[in-house]
Amino acid sequence: MPRTLYTNATVFTAEGFLADAFVVEGSRFLHVGKEADARQIAGESATEVDLGGGFVLPGFIDAHTHLLMMGQALQKVPLREASNLADLQRCLREAADSTAAQRILGAGWLYSSLDEKQPTKELLDEAVPDRPVYLDANDLHSVWVNSAALAELGIDDNTPDPIGGRIGRNPLTGKADGMLYETATQQIVWPALAAYTSDKDRDAQLEEAFTNYLAVGVTGAVDMAVQDDDLAAFRRALARHNNTLPIRVKGHILVSRHESEAANVAQVHKAAALATELNSDWLQICGIKLVVDGVIDSCTAAMKEPYADGSSCEPIWDRESLTPVVAAADAAGLQIALHAIGDEASDIALDALEEAGRRNGPRDRRHRIEHLETVTEANVKRLAALGVVASMQPVHADPAIQENWQSMLGDHRIERAYPWTEFTDAGATLALSTDAPTAPHQPLPNLYVASTRLSALNPTLEANLPGYALNLADALGHATRDAAFSCRAEDRQGRIAAGYLADFTVLDSNPLAAEPAQLLANKARMTVVGGKVAFHAGTTTAAPFQGGHALSQPA
Repeated sequence: MPRTLYTNATVFTAEGFLADAFVVEGSRFLHVGKEADARQIAGESATEVDLGGGFVLPGFIDAHTHLLMMGQALQKVPLREASNLADLQRCLREAADSTAAQRILGAGWLYSSLDEKQPTKELLDEAVPDRPVYLDANDLHSVWVNSAALAELGIDDNTPDPIGGRIGRNPLTGKADGMLYETATQQIVWPALAAYTSDKDRDAQLEEAFTNYLAVGVTGAVDMAVQDDDLAAFRRALARHNNTLPIRVKGHILVSRHESEAANVAQVHKAAALATELNSDWLQICGIKLVVDGVIDSCTAAMKEPYADGSSCEPIWDRESLTPVVAAADAAGLQIALHAIGDEASDIALDALEEAGRRNGPRDRRHRIEHLETVTEANVKRLAALGVVASMQPVHADPAIQENWQSMLGDHRIERAYPWTEFTDAGATLALSTDAPTAPHQPLPNLYVASTRLSALNPTLEANLPGYALNLADALGHATRDAAFSCRAEDRQGRIAAGYLADFTVLDSNPLAAEPAQLLANKARMTVVGGKVAFHAGTTTAAPFQGGHALSQPA
């Protein structure tokens, strides 16, 4: 089997030491250490690659992302940088003027950009009155639409709210106002837009996600809301790539809330069957995903105390509906990922996991709670004691997108926001990710926020609770080694070590020996997956840090 000797580099192994050379044999690392030893083990016939003083680390594993949605978002009007309502409307007008597409799709808008106005269909009608407009909120938990989109969706003033969701309504007239929250997004908007999207479109969108991930050093991803369209796209991708994929994908099947326990548990059985069928180093269905609550920005996260305006929100999954599903998935050996942003939601999630443990007996479960933006100190300790992975996204704490988040709570709760170091201090495993496309998918800006609590979008802003900042070397480990642990791949991914899969990236320079701001300028020079070069700088086009490129959905 051919061997390749890599030299002249600083190698972050995620094993607690740095090396300067390594040997790859076939698809795996054969040796990692000093150059003299590596050269001897490689042998005279090995191919030698001089890495030019680059910084090598295990390929990043985005431990919580949405691949097909990410590819789709890269083709939507980018609105994350819209600074005010006029700017947002201008972006939409320009998009509409530039295309004859039947609908205008946008992504990433922030409540704080609306000049303290409420998002309404009339505001979008002012910009684009002649065709449907669908704008994903930055957190993907709500969609803002215009009048034409409401009509296309068949939503009128009498349409009932789905379980766990809400159709926004004018508080004075009761008429649908153009906002669709939580399951109204998942069960009404997503299927409707999927019906207008061809398999050819989805294939191109998935490939765009793969291309953009490889260009920034990501070699693995955990897709956290796999549905039928995603599965079909993954299967077609396997066929295109000779039963491999450009990056390694783990998937959690999205379980939607229904009225009956039988309908909910039936989705667990489907996931278990898929986990048996799809179980390779390239595509593995490893568990289920449950969205216990919403998000703080739209006041749909389940909190123990009311929001600043006095409102409260019930969880999407209460204890009675959640526990049987969690227990069934646990009994089937599936990993369970629970979205829980509000402090009450993490209480519900941990209660369900604890009950599943009582029913099914002790073992290594590797369940996870996603986001944990607000959580009690007691539940930080309980999560660690239960062996639950804390799956968190530093880029969600970027000060540039915190204004609305903080104002919705407005009290002591903002002083313990995104408490990453509390989890590691308690002994929990912390896995870092981006949750793309709710945030930029690039790992280095994400790690900048993780290690400084400063903004990658606007570095001039003050740090957001800098006491919770992570040591950069630790953060690198959380985004590689611990991300692999989060998806039961710690024996073959996430480290540069003998016997592990040769998935790695080479950065221009060593971020551990530079000022933190250098992370925003550092770039991936090369990305290798399974011993093969999958990206080399200058040969592949990928989206820039702040946005997408295409403007709208094709007709």
